[in-house]
Amino acid sequence: MDGLSLSMLWLTILLSLACVLLTTRHIRDSSGTFHALLLATISGTVGTFLATDLFLFFFFWELMLVPVFFLLCGWGHENRYRAAIKFFLFTQGSGLLMLLSILGLVIINFQETGILTFDYFVLANTPLSPLLSMLLMLGFFIPFAVKLPVVPVHVWLPDTHTQAPTAGSVILAGILLKTGGYGMIRFNLMLFPEAVERFAPYATLLGLIGILYGAWLACAQSDIKRLIAYSSISHLGFVMLGIFSVSPVGLQGAIIQMLAHGLSTGGLFIIAGAIQDRLHTRDIVTIGGLWESMPRLSSVGLFFAIASLGIPGLGNFAGEFLVLFATWSVSPFIAILATGGLILASVYSLKLVNGVFLAPSSSRAEPVSDFHAGQMSILGILMTLLVILGLYPQPIMTFSLPSPATITTSNSGKNAS
Repeated sequence: MDGLSLSMLWLTILLSLACVLLTTRHIRDSSGTFHALLLATISGTVGTFLATDLFLFFFFWELMLVPVFFLLCGWGHENRYRAAIKFFLFTQGSGLLMLLSILGLVIINFQETGILTFDYFVLANTPLSPLLSMLLMLGFFIPFAVKLPVVPVHVWLPDTHTQAPTAGSVILAGILLKTGGYGMIRFNLMLFPEAVERFAPYATLLGLIGILYGAWLACAQSDIKRLIAYSSISHLGFVMLGIFSVSPVGLQGAIIQMLAHGLSTGGLFIIAGAIQDRLHTRDIVTIGGLWESMPRLSSVGLFFAIASLGIPGLGNFAGEFLVLFATWSVSPFIAILATGGLILASVYSLKLVNGVFLAPSSSRAEPVSDFHAGQMSILGILMTLLVILGLYPQPIMTFSLPSPATITTSNSGKNAS
């Protein structure tokens, strides 16, 4: 386990704890089954971040997806079955491509060395031709792109986020999407560096399209969850730019962006779920004026909204700035276009803040309850971490870089001797 795995584990544990404490208290039907499926998803995610055996990685990759399907079907909203089937087809179908690539890499290594193994560090040294390297890299890239997600294989995300129960949305946006970025770093970048350099211009273009496309569609949404879902596509486009800038600075920015996005978007989905539980609607137009009736919820929602916007001093800004800085050295034109996503982010973030919290109060027949001290304390931890990540990201930048497979192999050999 290196710093990249450990930083993702910290994010997983923190958001999982917040998710269980804040969002599952409203689950009354078959709550035991619900929590069992939720813990199975978390277990699969932890295994994905830890596995250094490629077959074991694939096992955990599938393990974290199957419980989400049943969470959607059992506890989702009005159109949950359609969203669950779309989620299953995209994630499981792309997962088969990864399995084929894993088997292809194992067979090629066996033919070259006579050793049959799924060990990551052994397979990292497999001699590959440029064509085979590109084909195997794409076999890993496509399922990671589906999970991140990358336009045009993003279409499962908005419906899944919208129809999932609050806990499912938090886990999905805050943690599961990060497995896509983690996989691109751990497997695409580390196993196939030459193929990644050749593919980088196309991946950078996909990242740019995701930034602008996701932000543009987020501006047009009136459903809180769909707005947050499309904003995730935009923010995670910066992760693509950072990874495929093929530079240490870009990689650091991508990791910071993944951590910050997990904290801020997880917080936003907790806010959206709390609003839906209290008002039974997700429509921004009809909510309005929550600041007067729920000042605590509104103040926390305002913080996470401006964090998602990328205000300096918070974690999202640090990640996006590093990514744009790295992208500028590769292509100033793409870096300039990518800043358009930040401009659009201000539009949909302020639309969310104004429509939900600051608009004139809507007449409601019943009073609504605000966040209590326990809920504020848990969300306060997420807010504090975003501030620390924005004001002093250097420790995480240094700590979370992945260890190269060749260095890890040599170190393992020295330790064994």
